[in-house]
Amino acid sequence: MAVPTYDNLFNPVIKAMHELGGSASVSEIEEKVAEILKLTEEEISEIHKGNRTQLSYRLAWSRNYLKRYGVLENSSRGVWALTTKGRETTSVDKDEVNRTVKSLDKKSESIEEVVEEGKEPDESEELWQESVLKELLNLKPDAFERLCQRMLRESGFVQVEVTGRSGDGGIDGRGIIKIGGLLSFHIIFQCKRYVGSVSSKEIRDFRGAMAGRTDKGLFITTGTFTRDAKQEASRDGVPPIDLIDGEELVQKLKELGLGVKIETEESVEIDRDWFKSF
Repeated sequence: MAVPTYDNLFNPVIKAMHELGGSASVSEIEEKVAEILKLTEEEISEIHKGNRTQLSYRLAWSRNYLKRYGVLENSSRGVWALTTKGRETTSVDKDEVNRTVKSLDKKSESIEEVVEEGKEPDESEELWQESVLKELLNLKPDAFERLCQRMLRESGFVQVEVTGRSGDGGIDGRGIIKIGGLLSFHIIFQCKRYVGSVSSKEIRDFRGAMAGRTDKGLFITTGTFTRDAKQEASRDGVPPIDLIDGEELVQKLKELGLGVKIETEESVEIDRDWFKSF
């Protein structure tokens, strides 16, 4: 089956949220919806435009509409949760949701077109996440590595060093994260400015480069990870690799206030000069 339209994803999203206990990250929602719909790897990895998948793009609009309808809410850390209304809701009528959002939206003509013709929301209303991803993709590789270095430092890593040496098995840097001031873990990371999906082979190659150097890895990309790549990253019996995809990356930048300024609860301004500083 093809990836459903954003409004045909309303009920799968609600079902996923209930099955996930009422709250979830963006990646958890995406994985659960794909599982509910029994989407194939090819369907999950289908590109909408740029480096964003069709599923990710349509789920973003679906969450946006469900939030404005009152069944979902989200925190500044990118965690989505069912509202009181949402916890009491198992399904919605997509036409009712569209009509409600239309009545709240100042651009009623564009929303009306969506409702009547079943089209995707007007792409001129570009999601702020896509604007950030465009800025990231415009960076040179070494600039993107420095940006990731800054993000890791702001997240609590110390001794963060960017190596970026060719022939080093894809290792771009290393750092140390301290937990509770008592424990510390040495981390090797790879940051990949990527359009499309990272495969399980690339995860295996990265793990091979980690051998004998660290017990944990971090793979950061502007793209996405295939289902097999996610399974490979958490496979039993081998050093674990944490994954940060493009959507999680921009949420982290927003959370840390790096290149993203929150003017109001619903308005996000992209600081393009910040990206150009690398």
